[in-house]
Amino acid sequence: MDIGILVPIIAVSIPIVALARRPFEAWIAAKERMAQASTDATAEKAAQYAAKTERLEQRVAVLERILTDRSTNLADEIDRLRDSPLN
Repeated sequence: MDIGILVPIIAVSIPIVALARRPFEAWIAAKERMAQASTDATAEKAAQYAAKTERLEQRVAVLERILTDRSTNLADEIDRLRDSPLN
């Protein structure tokens, strides 16, 4: 290949690459913002699930205590829990 033809090709390629760079950088920045928003939403859902799991564990602990405590009248305890508001 003749070097005489490479010079104009390179001369034209440099501005094209320079012009294409800015939209590409904007696209990358938009993708990063979308990924951060997704990460934030996932963290919020994880916190909600953790809180819900904690409440369920507390309720299971109460039920276990009722079932294993032989000195408690089971019917009275169930009635008391039924009448109390849920968390």
